[in-house]
Formats: sequence, structure tokens, C-alpha cells
Amino acid sequence: MWIELLRIGDLRCLAEAELALAPGLNYLLGANGAGKTSVLEAAYVISRGHSFRPGSRDTLIRRGAEGFQVFARVQHPGSETSQKLGLERRPGVWAGRLDDRPLERLTDLFRRCAVCCFEPGSHELIAGPSELRRSFLDWGVFHVEQDFLHQWRRYQSALKQRNALLRQDGPDAQLDAWDAELDRWGQGITSLRENYMRDFSRHFSALAQRLLPELPGASARFAAGWNVDAGVDLAAQLLVNRPRDRQRQTTTVGPHRADWRPVFAELDAPAQLSRGQAKLTALAAVLAQARCYRDSAGEWPVVLVDDLPSELDLHHQDLLLGELVSAGVQALVSATELSPALQTHRPRARVFHVEQGRLRRDAGP
Repeated sequence: MWIELLRIGDLRCLAEAELALAPGLNYLLGANGAGKTSVLEAAYVISRGHSFRPGSRDTLIRRGAEGFQVFARVQHPGSETSQKLGLERRPGVWAGRLDDRPLERLTDLFRRCAVCCFEPGSHELIAGPSELRRSFLDWGVFHVEQDFLHQWRRYQSALKQRNALLRQDGPDAQLDAWDAELDRWGQGITSLRENYMRDFSRHFSALAQRLLPELPGASARFAAGWNVDAGVDLAAQLLVNRPRDRQRQTTTVGPHRADWRPVFAELDAPAQLSRGQAKLTALAAVLAQARCYRDSAGEWPVVLVDDLPSELDLHHQDLLLGELVSAGVQALVSATELSPALQTHRPRARVFHVEQGRLRRDAGP
């Protein structure tokens, strides 16, 4: 898929901006603080409902504005018509539109616009808390397994009820009922995640070998959040853990504790990676996720790369850009200036200059 047109209103420093994007490489060039990353955020927000940068959703609203709006016209291979996607945010309120029709659920919008992102904080995917990796994993499963969202919602609802009972020191009989619900939906969630991780690990291994040849034997190891190899179901493990859960007033095992980790044959733990190696490992994970989406949907997601020259050395810049071009991926790449690698691929790229929240397109492709 690719975004033909991206229109942005009152997001960060962008009062009003419109970009007619190329289906391949698109460069966003400008000084720090000019608004390059805000353009990438707009594409990311319409696919996920939040930014890749930390902070509340309402911090995206331009100072003095009542809310922000993002519109995208999206094209899919083999389709003769494009889809129109719209997302508006006012403090505490979302509104989504698909082909000019209001949507009851924003997830119906997100399914139609898949965006992956590599940005300066991506190394936290490797070095940061499990919540980041779990969210990353679930975005991939959401786009590959149609039933995942329903099961995840049912599990989260049961988890909320069980935790409330634990805080109230509720009776065992009621906890038994919610344990059964967690078991029912948790088993399905775990199975879908395991299926996804098998494909993800295969792609991750191949990409890590190219990006980090000094670290052979790469794979991605999944931890379900409960002992799936114990020969007992989740409900039984919840029962065993109940005294501890009552003491802590929260559920300590289950899919909400799941995680995955990169594994290298010659390293004992990801913590032994240098910061540069952690960035390349995160890049391998982002590209592996993009390949999993391609395998399932029959098309590539849009790929965002923020501040490329600052994040990767010249060799890996060229390797990444070559990978994106050869695969026919639409990519939005930001930089303060053209590095030699960006210059090499410039004839294939559409170039936009960003200055104080305003955009100007270069003549060219």
C-alpha cells in the first residue's frame, strides 16, 4: 500500500500541510524543529491512534488550536480506486472517517493503513520494558490475525474484573469464574502470538544476519507470560498463583505479561548489545514486521524512518535504502541534510523541504 495524499491540520507545529507522496522514496529535509518528524507522526497517528514519540495524544494538538486533523488517500495494489481515511482529535475525543463515512470503531480505520516506523527511540524496543515489545508484537498480530482483537478485548475485560476482585479481597468462587474466562481467551491469544512469532523470527534472523554479521545465530524468542510447557492450563496456574495475586492485588501470570527477546548465539543477554547494535537489532525487528505484513496482506506497509543519518552509519543507511527501493516499499525518510547514501538514491526520491512548519516540494520525480 502507499499513501497518495497526506493532509495535516493543526498537528504540532503544522498549521496546514499537504503532501502528494511518491509510491517509493520520499525525503523530508529541514533543520531540527522544522516539522519533519511531525509529518511522520501524522502518517503514524492515522494508522495507530498515537504517536511514536512519548506524551499524551492531546500534546499533538498545535498550541492554540481546538484539535488536529489528518487525512490520507491510500492506494492498494490491484485496486482501481483509492480509500479516503480521516482522523480528528479534540481533547479527549476521537473521530474517524472512512470514505467520508463516520466510523464507530477506530480499529476499522487502522486496519486499512499499516505503517511501520524506525526512529531515534526505536532502540528502546530492545532495551526498554516488556510493554513496548508486547505492543509491537500485538500490532503485528492484529494485522495478520483477524480474530485477535476480539479475543484480546475479551481477555482485557476479564483481567480488569479479576484485578478488581483481588483489590476487594473477593471470594474464591468469583475468582474461579474469571480464571476460567482468562483461560478461555488467554489460550487463544497465546496461540495467535506463537503463530506470528514463528514467521517473525524467521524474517528477523535473516535480516539480523545482514545488519549484524558480527553476531551470528540471531532469532526471536517468545515468552507467553505463563508456563505453556508445564502441562497445565492457564486457569490451573492462576489458581496456584492466587495467594501471591491476593497479596499483590494484581494478576501476575497470563498473556498480559508476555514478552519476546532477540537472541544471539554468542551473547548471553540483549543487555550486552552496544547502543549501535541495539539500534540495528530494532531495525531488523521493524523490517521483519513489515515482511510479516507483506506475507499476510500481499502488500508492503508504509515505512517511516526518522532522522536517518543520525541513527545509522553510511553503510547501513545505504543498505536500508536499497532494501526499501528493491522491495518497492513506500518510505518517508527525514533528515537535516542529504547524506551520501540519501544523495545516491535521490534520483528515485520525491523531496520535500520543511521550514518552520511549511512544506515545499522540489521539482523532480
